[in-house]
Amino acid sequence: MTFQAAGRRTRVKICGMTRADDVSCAVQNGADAVGLVFYPKSPRAVSVAQARGLREPVPAFVDVVALLVNATRLEVNEIIEQVRPDLLQFHGDESPEFCTSFGRRYIRVFRVGAPGLSTPDQVLAQCKAYGDAAGWLFDSHSSGYGGSGRRFDAALLQAVLAHADSRPVILAGGLSVAGVADSLHAVQPFAVDVSSGVESAPGIKSHDKIAAFLRAVRAYDGQRPGF
Repeated sequence: MTFQAAGRRTRVKICGMTRADDVSCAVQNGADAVGLVFYPKSPRAVSVAQARGLREPVPAFVDVVALLVNATRLEVNEIIEQVRPDLLQFHGDESPEFCTSFGRRYIRVFRVGAPGLSTPDQVLAQCKAYGDAAGWLFDSHSSGYGGSGRRFDAALLQAVLAHADSRPVILAGGLSVAGVADSLHAVQPFAVDVSSGVESAPGIKSHDKIAAFLRAVRAYDGQRPGF
């Protein structure tokens, strides 16, 4: 089943949250999910204790997503137990077996343009190994595992978008208020995931940019046939 179709609302995730008021701003402006980064090398990384505080005020029907990069099984289990995320997001070299072993819904990230992900057929082949994922998230290839603010060639998703059993496509990588409408038009994803594009500094969200980003996505949705 394909989840990319005209006439429905694009879901929005604001990732890399480090402050409670940024989470509140995202929720108040209609974000569907907020992301917490558990990768120590990221400027947006939070501890388990910080994450618990950020997670508590998030209301029903807004998902909390835990972003993980090559975390150990012990670390993932601690995050599940202490933070209670609604979704796990695997951004490293995790195998399909590792991703499914926690019995939780998960998102698999693919760093488009990386070795083995440089053609449409290669991208689809890797995606199909994670056929039970709740979503396939496509980010640009960088050394820092996301948050680079760089875009990738949307043509590399052609095979995924045409695949009959594609999982929900989540678009990330270089999204911003200025360019999100063009990216949505090119891919028509199920959801978008933004981090650096709504920041005033790494890990510090701009409330004005969050609000403007959500407005831009809703404006695009409102112009689509059948919405």
